[in-house]
Amino acid sequence: MALLLNAEGMFQLPLSNPVLIFSLVLFIILFVPLLLNKIRVPYVIGLILAGVVIGEHGLNLLRRDSSIVLFGTVGLIYIMFLAALEIDLKEFKKNSTNSFIYGLFTFAVPMLVAGAAARYVLEFSWISSVLFASMLASHTLIAYPVAARYNVHKTKAATIAVGGTIVTDILSLLILAVIARMTQGEINQAFWIQLGVSVVLFALIVWFVFPLIAIWFFKRFDDSISQYIFVLAMVFFGAFLAELAGIEAIIGAFIAGLALNRLIPHHSPLMNRIDFVGNALFIPFFLIGVGMLVDLKVLFKSTEALKVAGVMTLAAVASKWIAAWIGQKTFGMNGNERTLMFGLSSARAAATLATVLVGYNIILGQNELGEPIRLLNEDVLNGCLIMILITCSIASVATAQASSKLAQEQDEGKSEKQEHDTRNILIAASKENTIDPMIQLAILMQPKKLEQNIFALSVISSETDDREAEERRLKGYQDKMVVTAAATDVILTPLIRYDVNFVSGIQHTLEEKRIHEVIIGQDTSEYDGMSATGIKSQKLLDKCPQIIYLIHGRQPLNTIRNITIVCSDKLEREPSFEILLERVITISRQLNCDVHFHSSHATLLAIKQWFLENKGPEAQYSVFDSWNDFLILSREINTEDLFIVISARPGNASYHVGLTDVPRHLAKYFGKYNYLLIYPDLYSDYPHSPINEFERTGELLQQGMTQLGKTSDKLIKNILRPG
Repeated sequence: MALLLNAEGMFQLPLSNPVLIFSLVLFIILFVPLLLNKIRVPYVIGLILAGVVIGEHGLNLLRRDSSIVLFGTVGLIYIMFLAALEIDLKEFKKNSTNSFIYGLFTFAVPMLVAGAAARYVLEFSWISSVLFASMLASHTLIAYPVAARYNVHKTKAATIAVGGTIVTDILSLLILAVIARMTQGEINQAFWIQLGVSVVLFALIVWFVFPLIAIWFFKRFDDSISQYIFVLAMVFFGAFLAELAGIEAIIGAFIAGLALNRLIPHHSPLMNRIDFVGNALFIPFFLIGVGMLVDLKVLFKSTEALKVAGVMTLAAVASKWIAAWIGQKTFGMNGNERTLMFGLSSARAAATLATVLVGYNIILGQNELGEPIRLLNEDVLNGCLIMILITCSIASVATAQASSKLAQEQDEGKSEKQEHDTRNILIAASKENTIDPMIQLAILMQPKKLEQNIFALSVISSETDDREAEERRLKGYQDKMVVTAAATDVILTPLIRYDVNFVSGIQHTLEEKRIHEVIIGQDTSEYDGMSATGIKSQKLLDKCPQIIYLIHGRQPLNTIRNITIVCSDKLEREPSFEILLERVITISRQLNCDVHFHSSHATLLAIKQWFLENKGPEAQYSVFDSWNDFLILSREINTEDLFIVISARPGNASYHVGLTDVPRHLAKYFGKYNYLLIYPDLYSDYPHSPINEFERTGELLQQGMTQLGKTSDKLIKNILRPG
């Protein structure tokens, strides 16, 4: 009996049992996208409609209490934070002027259209009309997760739209702050000085201090959970500082995301956790919370509410479409890119709600009946909620359609190339101190998930006394790498091999698994400063023709600031020239680092041409002809830089005797820095090899004769030496 009474109390509406509430929300988050995917409706619309159904104005299953508001606030801040993290900073800087211009377009057009509609159609006062227009000028990146699912969120159109969002939201919220202050009293010079100083202080702290704190933390703590909590704390602290400065928390979250962007590579365990938790929990909570605000019954209460809702929706959609059309013509984009910009900038939620609630709570006086005269009346409040539902639906559909078409354009002709580009990479795992740099490098090198097969090999020598203990030790290293790779949705295959020695085990595995590239690490704890390539590494270079990467990591790779690359002369004549450039450029993009190339004039021209044809990022180029001056480069390297040397072995087209001292110089003069020594492969399996076999044979003979001549000279001098 008591059980029945207890059960009856649990199911009383609205639900009050926290376990039942959370279960219901999770089932909605799970099943709504699954069901709507079958009819090709964006899941964003489904979650908002689910909020309408279960909210107080629907079936009254849930009350929009403090817990829903809290999770929703976190979700909104998460959307802005993710948008900032997933921006390609180089593209963002390149398009910063365009983003600013589009931000002005998407702010000014709604201000003119909505302001005129409020003043002459709805007959609002001028101050109410300006606030009404600013409410429609702002927008929220509700549809951004839709673009991210189609992998078009880093395109030029998406980058411009995201940057424009910050501009228009700042201007809209600035108008809100000014009007709110005007209703309270005068706006004097002190107000503007206080606002300006506080905003500048906020920007300086977040942009310069936050990265320094993050670098310090990441260098000392490698626990994935601690890193995630730290990033989350920094973001919300940035949002709080923004509120202290007098601007909205969402702006603070976005600026904090930009400041931390380069420290969180897009293919990293940390980024994967941030993305997973946001899209699985916080962002859906926000969307459901937005739906719970909507009351469809207000449309039938009075014709005035219906009129206001219609004018708001029409002005909101039309003005953003006009702004996107102007942006398309200004930036020379196609129709799909215009639709994507329109979809990303047409949804209203956070800033719009903030504006309407502030305007609704500002009471200017009382009418003859003693009722309060509000700056924005109840019809605007109710109409705003209807507009939010409609604009979010339109934005989601428009973004999904444009993203689908843009994704098809990007994928045209790629299937054949991807089949060839699937690479097999082997990590030679033997020492604990080398594990983290090697697995980080392997993950950073791939431009997209599952583009390559990664194997982690540990070799147990036949001379090992306790083989079982050695196998347990090596298995522990491999388990660590498997977990790290799995956190980025990368499958790593662990291999343990019994063989005569380390090099022999690797050599046999290279043949069996058809390995293209090998990553080996330098143990910094046993660093003798004699040569970057130890005995094992040198034997591997002598016997294995594959591309070899030797990583010497002094700090986590995600804390790298700049990348300096020194290339051997005639690197462009190597069959793996394009692969090597793709690898180093992918690393730089993942880390959002500036790149500086040093090489001969001819090689730099070839690199520039490849960048031009493949839309590579901007880079610096310096002519470097004499490898006798290799040590001069140490003046340009800092402890937080990555120094990449693309060298060569005897048999490579780009090999010359000046490269023989490079490993010794790296060990002696660059030991305190992070460096990556790369050796191209010694054979060609590429269909577009830049040299033919005849040229390769001639160069090999010439190199052999040169080396033989130098050796014979030394031999003759020794014979003729007195005594």
